[in-house]
Amino acid sequence: MSYVSCALRAAAPRCLPAPWRSPRPFSSATGPTAKKSVPYQKTLKEEGSGTGEPSRPLPPSAEVVVVGGGSLGCQTTYHLAKQGVTSVVLLERDRLTSGTTWHTAGLLWQLRPSDVEVELLAHTRDVVSRELPAETGLHTGWVENGGLFIASNKQRLDEYKRLMSLGKAYGVESYVLTPSQTKDLYPLMNIDDLYGTLYVPKDGTMDPAGTCSTLARAATARGATIIENCPVTGIQVRADNFGVKRVYAVETAHGTIQTPCVVNCAGVWARALGRLAGVHVPLVGMHHAYVVTERIEGIQNMPNVRDHDASVYLRLQGDALSVGGYESNPIFWEEVSEKFAFGLFDLDWDVFMQHIEGAVNRVPVLEKTGIKSTVCGPESFTADHKPLMGEAPEVRGFFLGCGFNSAGMMLGGGCGRELAHWIIHGRPEKDMYGYDIRQVASVSLPSRRFHHSLTDNNRWIRERSHESYAKNYSVVFPHDEPLAGRNVRKDPLHEELLRQGCVFQERHGWERPGWFSPRGAAPVLDYDYYGAYGQERHRDYTYNRLLGDEYTFDFPPHHDIIKNECLTCRNALALFDMSYFGKFYLVGPEATKAANWLFTADVSKAPGSTVYTCMLNKRGGVESDLTVSRISPGDPASPLAPAFEGDGYYLAIGGAVAQHNWSHITAVLQDMKLQCKLLDCSEELGMMSIQGPLSRVVLQEVLDTDLSNEAFPFSTHKLTTAAGCTVRAMRLSFVGEMGWELHVPKADCVKVYQAVMQAGARHGITNAGYRAIDSLSIEKGYRHWHADLRPDDTPLEAGLAFTCKLKSSIPFLGREAVEAQKAKGIFRRLVCFTTEEKVPMFGLEAVWRDGKVVGHIRRADFGFAIDKTIAYGYIRDPTGGPVSLDFVKSGSYELERMGVTYPARAHTKSPFDPDNKRVKGFY
Repeated sequence: MSYVSCALRAAAPRCLPAPWRSPRPFSSATGPTAKKSVPYQKTLKEEGSGTGEPSRPLPPSAEVVVVGGGSLGCQTTYHLAKQGVTSVVLLERDRLTSGTTWHTAGLLWQLRPSDVEVELLAHTRDVVSRELPAETGLHTGWVENGGLFIASNKQRLDEYKRLMSLGKAYGVESYVLTPSQTKDLYPLMNIDDLYGTLYVPKDGTMDPAGTCSTLARAATARGATIIENCPVTGIQVRADNFGVKRVYAVETAHGTIQTPCVVNCAGVWARALGRLAGVHVPLVGMHHAYVVTERIEGIQNMPNVRDHDASVYLRLQGDALSVGGYESNPIFWEEVSEKFAFGLFDLDWDVFMQHIEGAVNRVPVLEKTGIKSTVCGPESFTADHKPLMGEAPEVRGFFLGCGFNSAGMMLGGGCGRELAHWIIHGRPEKDMYGYDIRQVASVSLPSRRFHHSLTDNNRWIRERSHESYAKNYSVVFPHDEPLAGRNVRKDPLHEELLRQGCVFQERHGWERPGWFSPRGAAPVLDYDYYGAYGQERHRDYTYNRLLGDEYTFDFPPHHDIIKNECLTCRNALALFDMSYFGKFYLVGPEATKAANWLFTADVSKAPGSTVYTCMLNKRGGVESDLTVSRISPGDPASPLAPAFEGDGYYLAIGGAVAQHNWSHITAVLQDMKLQCKLLDCSEELGMMSIQGPLSRVVLQEVLDTDLSNEAFPFSTHKLTTAAGCTVRAMRLSFVGEMGWELHVPKADCVKVYQAVMQAGARHGITNAGYRAIDSLSIEKGYRHWHADLRPDDTPLEAGLAFTCKLKSSIPFLGREAVEAQKAKGIFRRLVCFTTEEKVPMFGLEAVWRDGKVVGHIRRADFGFAIDKTIAYGYIRDPTGGPVSLDFVKSGSYELERMGVTYPARAHTKSPFDPDNKRVKGFY
C-alpha cells in the first residue's frame, strides 16, 4: 500500500521535516506504487468500447449535431431538446464521458468572483439536484455535503468576504467562520495557521457517469438521438452566394448527417475537430491529477475543502478523500491521441508532491493514510481560464462548447442552457461575452475575445494557458495583470510612453497605458513561467513588483498617483493615449440603411457630425456603446478618410470590445445581405485624447483650425493639421471635460504627441492612463460596456433612453423589445451610489434598500473631484414591482463590502457636473 507520507519522501526528500525521512522502499525514480483508477462505483466504460458499429443508425439529417459526449455535450443536448429542438443528434466517438469527463472530481462551488458565473453554477446545481431527478426518477449522484474555503491570511479572507456579499444578492447561503468554529465543523483539520474560513452549506459534488447518463435519458425522452461509437471524420462547409462559409454536413465512418449546425463539445480534442471545419480553437491539453486515499475514520459527511493558498482541494469520497490542485509546472499533453478513451496517465509525483504537502498540513491524519489510487487525466485549458463558447464563423453554424479548464461539470448546466439558447435564438440569455469566441468568416479577421494574431499563435496560447493554470488558486485582485503573452500588440506611442514611466495594462493583446510611475520605466519582460520548466525567474522585475504592490482590497499604494492624474485633468489638462481603440469604417451604397438598423441613435446626419449611440440585440440588450461619425469620401490611400461609393461612417469603439463589435456588425450585415463593407483601420491609426479646461488653449497652438464653441461645437469632427500632419479632430469626452480626440496615422503619432506635450508643458499637462479614465468616467456617470452595460441590460434600464430614436419612425435592431419594455415598465434600474466613508469598492458589493438586498454593484471606483467612493449597480423591487425614479429616491441604502455595510446615497443624476456644462466648455 502507498502512503501519503511516502509520496512526500519519494518526491522531494530533502525538503521534508525530519519525521518524514525514515527509510521507505520508494525512490524519486519509481515513486509510490498505487493503481490508476477513478473513485466512482460506476463508470460507462465497457469491454470493447470504441470498437464496432455505432450504437444506433445515423439519421440522414438533423437540426443540430453535437460532437462529444462529456458533460457539456450531454448538457447542451438536453437543453436543446428541452427548449424545443426535436431533431438534435449527439455523436460520441466512444462511450459517453470517455474523454475528460469520466475522471473529473465533480466539485461544485456556488460562489465565484463573477455574477454571471454564480448564476451559471446555480442552474447546474438545480439541474442535477432537482430537475433531472424529477424528470427521470433517477439519482444523478449529487451529494450536498457543503464547501469550505480556507484562508491563511487577511487578503484571502477578504476575497471570501467579497464572495459572501455577492452571494447575498443571489440567495447563496454562506458564513465566515473563525478557526475554532472551523475546527468544530471539521474536527480533523489543522487550524494552527488559519485566519478564517468561508462555509457554504449547499455546495456539493456530482457523479460524472450518473449525471451524464441521466442527462442522456432525459434528452432522449424529449426526442434527442444519442449515438455512441461514432467518431467524426469530417465537417462539410459550403460558401453561400455572398461568400459566407456555413456548415453543411457532418461526416463519420458510418455515414453523413446533413445539418446547418455543429456544436464542438470535444474537450481536449476540440482543436482537432475545429481544424476539420477550418476553425481555430485556442486551447491546450494538460495533465490534471488527484489521488484517492484509503478510508479515513471521522471524515464521513465532512464538507469539501478548497485551500487556495496551499493550492489544494480535498473532495469527500464516501469515507475517503480525493486530493488534488493546480501546480506551477503542469505537464502539457503535447500530442493529443485520437484513440485515448477512458484513459489515465501515470502520475508524476515530482509534479504532484506540492499538493500532498498542503493536504497533510491541512488534515494531518493524511500523513498516515494510504493512497488507494491515482487519477491523472487530460483536461483542456485556455488562455484566460474561461471556456470557449458561441458561434465561430470563420464558419457560420459552427459552435463551440469547450475549453472548460477542469470546470466542465460545475459550469455544464448553466453553459449548456446558454449555448442551447444561443443556437436557437442567435444570442444567449445571459451576458456570455467573457466566454464568447465568435469569429468572423475568415482567419484574417478577429474573434470577439482573441484577435486572430493570438488564436493561431501557439506560443501565446501556451504561455497564457500556463499562467492561467498556475494562478487558478491565486487571489483575484482588482488590478492584477498577466505576465504571459505580453507585448503582442503595441501602439505607435508605446516606446515613448514607456520611457516616461508608463505602467501598461493588457487588453485583447494590446498594451495600453494603465498609469504613470514617477520612478521611471517599468517594461514588461518575456514570460519566465514563474521559474517552472528550468526557466530562470526574473530578478528585480520592476513591472512585477509594481503589480505586487497592488495586490490588496484596500486603496492601492499608487492611489495618490492616479489621484494626481485625475485632478490634473479636472483642473488643467491631461493626454490619454487611446490608440488601442477599434477604428472601423462602414461604407457603401447601403451603409446608411445598415447604420439606421444597427444603431439606436439617428446617425444619418450631415458629414462632420459625431453621435454617441448603442447597438442592441433582438431582446433589446446592449451589445455596444460607441461613437459614429458621418464622413465624406477621401483618398484611397488614407486611413483617415478612405475612398468609397455611397455613404460612409467612422466608428470608434473601446479596444477591449472592438472585436465583439466587429463580429456583431458583420453578422448583421451578412444576415441582411446589405451592399456595404466594414473596414478595420485599428492598426493604421493612433488616437490620443486631450481633456481638461485648458485643452482648448493648448490645442489651439497645435491644430490649424478654430476651436471656439461656435466653430467647433461639441459632438463634431473635422480633418485638420497638427505639427504638419493631417489628423481627424473630434470634440468628445469620456471623462466629463472639454476636450478633443486626435485620430492620427500611426507614422505621425509620435510627432503629434510631442507637439501637444511641448505646447502643454507650461500649462501643466500630464500623461494619464486608463486607471484615471475609470475614475473620471464613473465620476461623470459615463457607462463602461461590459461593466455597467452588458448584453442583458437594456438602454432603458441603464439610463440611456436618450440614445434611442424612439420619436422617429426609423426601425432599428431591438426597437420592438425596447418599446415593449417601455410600455410594460422597468423592473430593474442602474443606480449611482456614493458613500460618505472613504472605503475602496471594486464591484460585487451587495446593495441593501430598507433592510433588504435588492441587487449588487457592477462597477465602483473613487471619485477624486467629489472625494467620494462611487458605485453603480442594478436594483430591483423585492415585491416584484417596477423600479421607478420615485422608488429609487425613496429608499434608504447601504452597500455591503466584505460583510460590512456602509450608508450610501442614491443619485438619479451624475454627482459631478450634472448639467454637462464642462464638456461644452462652460467652466
